[in-house]
Amino acid sequence: MAHDHPHDTPVDSFRIPAGTWTHVRNVLAALALVGWAACLAGYLQNQDQFARSYLVAFLATIFMALGGMLFVMIQHLTNSVWSVTVRRLMESLMMSLPVGAVLFIPIALNTHSLYEWVHPEVANHFSATKAAYLSERGFILRAFICFFIWTLLSWRLWSISRQQDHSGAASLCYSAAKVSAPGVFFLFLSATLAAFDWNMSINPHWYSTIYGVYCLTGGAWAFFAILIWICLRLRANGILTNSITPEHYHDLGKWQFALTAFWAYIAFSQYMLIWYANLPEETIYYKVRLEGSWQFLTKALPLIHFIFPFFLLIARPIKRNLSVLGFVAAYVLIVHYLDVYWMIMPNYFKSGIQFHWLDLASVVAVVGTFGFFFWQRLKDAPIVPEGDPRLAKSLRFHNV
Repeated sequence: MAHDHPHDTPVDSFRIPAGTWTHVRNVLAALALVGWAACLAGYLQNQDQFARSYLVAFLATIFMALGGMLFVMIQHLTNSVWSVTVRRLMESLMMSLPVGAVLFIPIALNTHSLYEWVHPEVANHFSATKAAYLSERGFILRAFICFFIWTLLSWRLWSISRQQDHSGAASLCYSAAKVSAPGVFFLFLSATLAAFDWNMSINPHWYSTIYGVYCLTGGAWAFFAILIWICLRLRANGILTNSITPEHYHDLGKWQFALTAFWAYIAFSQYMLIWYANLPEETIYYKVRLEGSWQFLTKALPLIHFIFPFFLLIARPIKRNLSVLGFVAAYVLIVHYLDVYWMIMPNYFKSGIQFHWLDLASVVAVVGTFGFFFWQRLKDAPIVPEGDPRLAKSLRFHNV
C-alpha cells in the first residue's frame, strides 16, 4: 500500500555530470580491454578452459539482462508508479541484450569444446528427432531467433520510453503495455529455449522441463542485486539522492526477498520431481554434483542462495538500511555466479571444483563489456523517464 508523501521532494538533476560519466566510461572500457586481453592469452594456452569459463560468465550476465527486460515489461503491465524513478536504469540494463549477440560469438565458435552432442560418436546414440534438434546449424539458428526477439522487444520499449521523454504523452504508457503483454510470453519462450540450448544441452542425456524458469529466476534475482548496487553507487556520488529514496529501496528489497523465495521454490520443485521419479537419465544431474568437492557447493547452495538472504531480508528495517542492502546486493551477485558455475562446470570437471584464473578474466571481460554499453545509454538520455506522467507520484512514493 502506498500514498503520496505530504511534503515536496527536492528536485534532482536527471543527467549524469559529464566528468562522472567520462570517468566511469573509462574505467569500464579499461576493465573490458584488460579482461579481453587476458581471455585471448588464456584462449591461446587452453582453448577448452577458456570456452568453459567464458560460458559461465556469459550465462550469468545474459540471464541477468533478461531479468531486466522481464521487469521492465512487468512495470508497464502493472502500471507501476513506485518504480518509475528506477525504470530508466532497468531499461538501460535491458538494452545491453543486443550486445549479447556479439558476445555469443566465442560460444558459437567453440561448440566442440562445450557440447558433446557436436561429436559424431555421441550424436549417433541419439534418436533421429534429438539428433536433428542438436545440430550446430539448429543451435546457431535458435540463438539468432532468441537475440532477434530480445533486440526487437528491447529497442521497441526503449524507443517508446524515449519518445515519452520528449512528448510526455500518457498514451505511450498504453503503447508500452501493449508491447509488454505478448513480450512477456515471447521472453519466457525464448529464454527457456536459450537455457535448454546453452545450459542444459551440455549434458544432452539429461533434461528438466522447469530448467528455463530456474535460469530466468536466478537471472532476475541477480538483476535486482545489480540494480540496487547501481542505485547506491549513484547515490554515493550525489546522483538521484532525492529521486530514489529509502521508500524505493524498500520495494527493491521486497523484490529481492520475493525472488529469493521463488528461486528456492523452483529449485526444490526440480529436485523433488527428479528424486521422486528416480529415472537414471534425470538423477545423473545431482549424482555428479554430489561427488568430490562438488558436494560441498551442492549442500551449501540452499544455505547461501536461500536461507541466509531470506532471513536477512525478511525484516523491514534491513530493506530500508542502505548499507546492509548494498552488502546483500554484492553478496547476491557472487552467489548468482556460483550458482551458474555449479550448473555448468560439473559437466566438465566431474571429480570436483577446479577454479581457474580464466574464470575471473571472463567475468571481467563480459561484465566490463555489458557495463560499458549500459553506461553509454545514460550519456544522452535522462537517467529517469522524465516524461512519464506517473513520475510525480513516484517521487512522492511512501511505504506504509
